[in-house]
Amino acid sequence: MKETVGNLDNYLLSKVDLRRQQVSQTVEEVQRVIHRLTTEISNQDIRFQAVPYSETYNEHIKVLAPSQFFVTVPLRGLAGYSEAREQRWRYYTLQGSRLPCPLRGPEGLQQWLEVKQFMKTLWQWHEADVNIEGDIVPAKVLQVFRKLVENAMTTCHLSGKVRMLTHRSAVWVAMETSTCQVELELVPTVEIHRAWSRKAQWPRCLKRWPSPDRVECIKSFGYNLLAYSSYHWQLSFLRAERVLLEQLDEDGGCRRRCLQVLRQLKEDVWCPGRRPVITSCHLQTVLFWTCEKYPHSKDWQDVGKAFLRLVRKLHKCVSQRFLKHYFVPTTNLLRCASPSELDAVAHKLALFLKNPQISLP
Repeated sequence: MKETVGNLDNYLLSKVDLRRQQVSQTVEEVQRVIHRLTTEISNQDIRFQAVPYSETYNEHIKVLAPSQFFVTVPLRGLAGYSEAREQRWRYYTLQGSRLPCPLRGPEGLQQWLEVKQFMKTLWQWHEADVNIEGDIVPAKVLQVFRKLVENAMTTCHLSGKVRMLTHRSAVWVAMETSTCQVELELVPTVEIHRAWSRKAQWPRCLKRWPSPDRVECIKSFGYNLLAYSSYHWQLSFLRAERVLLEQLDEDGGCRRRCLQVLRQLKEDVWCPGRRPVITSCHLQTVLFWTCEKYPHSKDWQDVGKAFLRLVRKLHKCVSQRFLKHYFVPTTNLLRCASPSELDAVAHKLALFLKNPQISLP
């Protein structure tokens, strides 16, 4: 175990800090382009808000891997949200024609979104380009958004730097940076502030992490609804997750340090590549579940033991192809992942656990 700790220190010094510098530079380039694109998009359609440029942390840009980014584009003109109390059947196609049987209802992280759930709305949200029978339909929003992105790329003279990736239901673009090509998923997002979804049954009973005061603070940041699928919006808790991460080690523990090394090994050894089956979001979820199971400060003082605990948890989830969403545990975050890719990662993790030494690539 002592050798593992020593190797962890060396790994942190030689790799993690370098990764942080490289990713920071890439984020800087990405956010400048995203700010230009979304500013033009907002000028064309007021419903889409520009992603602001930030000198420090940009909450709208999440790094899934060094060459893969997730960008939320806030939607404007939807204020005063309340959860729907009445249920109704839906009988429409995305083209607006009638169906003989009702559509499949939302599951897990999914939900319908009706324009009447908002106290104040722009009249444009009632238009047929995004609205069917009172529902704001994510596929319709994405269709409008994709066209706006294409137009903005031309207007901003970014066609040589940014290109649309086709054959995907979501809006993905490839961007050339000074060091590499990155892929960005741009997702229109309804931001719900100062409210908490009933689907998020959190915190769980008798759990000691995080503290009750911290829980109330995190819930006050609200959640997002992402335009992901055809009919249903997807719940996201990006702001809550960010607050949890920022306040991980107030007791002097090594949680963040372990996460950084776990992420580095994932990217270098266990699951490299441009579109990895395991992303930083999966690792972050593994950490949250482990923090909940081991809530005490003493559990996070020995970096070697704490790190191997995380690796064992990751191995178990990948082997079983099952990783529960932290806030909505009925959702399996690995449900759509490639079984063969997961098995390959599980094999590499098993080999590491047999001989947990870090050799620098």
